[in-house]
Amino acid sequence: MAKTTIQQLGDWGQSIWLDNISRSMFASGKLKSMIEAGVRGITSNPTIFEKAISGSADYEEEIKALCRAGKSIFEIYDDLTIRDIQDAADMFRPLYEKTNRVDGYVSLEINPALAYKTEETIEEGMRLHKKVNRPNVLFKVPATDEGFGAIETFLGEGININITLIFSLGQYIKTAEAFLKGMTYRLEKQGDLSRTCSVASVFVSRVDTAADKMLEDAIEKAKDKTVVDELETLKGKAAVANAGLIYAKYVEVFSGKDFERLRARGANVQRLLWGSTGTKNPAYSDIKYVTELIGKNTINTLPEKTIDAFLDHGVVKEALTAAAGTSQKTLDRLARTGIDMDGICAKLLIDGAGAFTSSFESLLKTLEDKVKEISTAS
Repeated sequence: MAKTTIQQLGDWGQSIWLDNISRSMFASGKLKSMIEAGVRGITSNPTIFEKAISGSADYEEEIKALCRAGKSIFEIYDDLTIRDIQDAADMFRPLYEKTNRVDGYVSLEINPALAYKTEETIEEGMRLHKKVNRPNVLFKVPATDEGFGAIETFLGEGININITLIFSLGQYIKTAEAFLKGMTYRLEKQGDLSRTCSVASVFVSRVDTAADKMLEDAIEKAKDKTVVDELETLKGKAAVANAGLIYAKYVEVFSGKDFERLRARGANVQRLLWGSTGTKNPAYSDIKYVTELIGKNTINTLPEKTIDAFLDHGVVKEALTAAAGTSQKTLDRLARTGIDMDGICAKLLIDGAGAFTSSFESLLKTLEDKVKEISTAS
């Protein structure tokens, strides 16, 4: 049987992970079929869980049982989400072992309300790590200044970490530094470096959404056709150029002497993971952030719709290289038009952390309403 494009991509050097989780995916066999088609991991976040739990009746019976057992709203949330994460981790465990711990991971977000609280993040991450109790689970920590201290601690303890909400090159550099420090701590403790995994999740499409809005505003104000034409050619270019610059730094860091010392003791590369890769602008290709981000030894986490599209009409062809020249030229052109990428990325981090916190609060409110309904019905 011919290999799917996702399987071909995996053989080439980039893993596709699914950016979704729901209980119905297990019962229907959908996740199993996606793994067979070449999906090598799964990511989740508060928004995904909010949609899964509020948008279906799949969790009703367990919510009732937990409610009758006297569980608090947070405890109900905790039990529901951890069960899904454990079930998914068990499904991916054979792949985790087959790939020698390269793929087969499932990601769970630490309470997003703790994004700017180092000690609280560490405490909650340790609790989750113990309760989930699966070797192939990554715990998500945002790339905030407060998050980096927690990341170093977790890696030093041998806990798998997915550093999320990375938008800028500066954030990525701090992420890589936190990884190197954390793994150095692990080495000093005589820990097994080969069993600790970390990925750096760079969010992509949101950068284009923000930059394109600024370009459109500039186009409306421009009177010179030459200026308008230049601005038009830059639409849809910011996100991939930004990612290209980060990719070049990634290759540099993990071919450098600081990592080589850790690699010699068994450390794995902290792979780049492209997140937020569903196309939001209908004027762009539905697989834009797949085809334009194909790079060696990376991960792309995709929503189901984008996976289906790439299976249908995707082509495996390298798009990213270690050379940052082209990406920098694009970003320089954007800068000359007044597009402040550092400002965009800083705002996106704040907005992203806020959005996940809002989804988390919305999910708890949904559970609270369901519990009230159960109590009334009883």
